[in-house]
Amino acid sequence: MDMAKKIDDAVLDELLRGCERPEDLMADGGLMKELRKALMQRMLGAELTEHLGYEHGEAAPPVQTNRRNGSAARR
Repeated sequence: MDMAKKIDDAVLDELLRGCERPEDLMADGGLMKELRKALMQRMLGAELTEHLGYEHGEAAPPVQTNRRNGSAARR
């Protein structure tokens, strides 16, 4: 299936609400940068969950030495 067909038009409409100029999409604080950041964070979180074997917010298994240690804002 084509990737563009997997994204609902209503979702696209919501994302594009308020974008009136090309800069709203492509500038440093634009939609594309924010969307890319959110997607990368979601993918990395899922990868970490798969690697560790437990969800964020759950207690680590007692025998597991590799675990989540919290998160901090980037400096």
